[in-house]
Amino acid sequence: MEAVILAGGMGTRLRSVIKDIPKPMAPVNGKPFLFFVLQWITRYPVEKIILSLGFKPGTVRNYFGDSFSGIPVEYVVEDQPLGTGGAIKYAARFTKADDILVINGDTFFPIDLLKFYDFHIEKSNLFSIALKRMKDFDRYGTVECREDMIVRFREKGFCREGLINGGIYLINRNYLESKELPEVFSIEKDLMENEAGSGILKAQIFDDIFIDIGIPEDYQRASELLSDYL
Repeated sequence: MEAVILAGGMGTRLRSVIKDIPKPMAPVNGKPFLFFVLQWITRYPVEKIILSLGFKPGTVRNYFGDSFSGIPVEYVVEDQPLGTGGAIKYAARFTKADDILVINGDTFFPIDLLKFYDFHIEKSNLFSIALKRMKDFDRYGTVECREDMIVRFREKGFCREGLINGGIYLINRNYLESKELPEVFSIEKDLMENEAGSGILKAQIFDDIFIDIGIPEDYQRASELLSDYL
């Protein structure tokens, strides 16, 4: 597996608690948040890590260097913000595998990557998404499925129980390259929402811990939740 990690966010909503650094570099228990993401994925047969950067890329490069736990790390830097979709499309040029693992660098969702990969390959999926089951939430939109096919994405709103996009994807290279997409686009809004119900998007549900440091309240909770992962 080759992993593309989106780590270019500015963390605008975290400015009150972190200084001028990329969001995935926000310190948690003495380590950058991104450290925990890399520590998790390197437990699996990942052959190369590609960090997609935008805001202050030198901060990330200087910390992690050319490898992590013996796995090569490469850096792809956006000259201008490309959106999540544009960043994935650009970083995919630096991969060789038929299927590309994509992970958001500002969330921690330590699923069984081998189980997810097997699901993607055995079903001959073109685009697989790891979903998280949650209760009593309003920060995220929900995902509706029919068996393992995603049929709809719903807007944010209070939900007693539902599925959310966990920010982990396996995308077939030929599928991605076949789409006529602009240089700058959102993978969620401009591709996934349009493909919902088409049979392209397939989902696997996981119940692992899910940490999103996008707002100060959840960032503060990350220290406690990640204390067992050092």
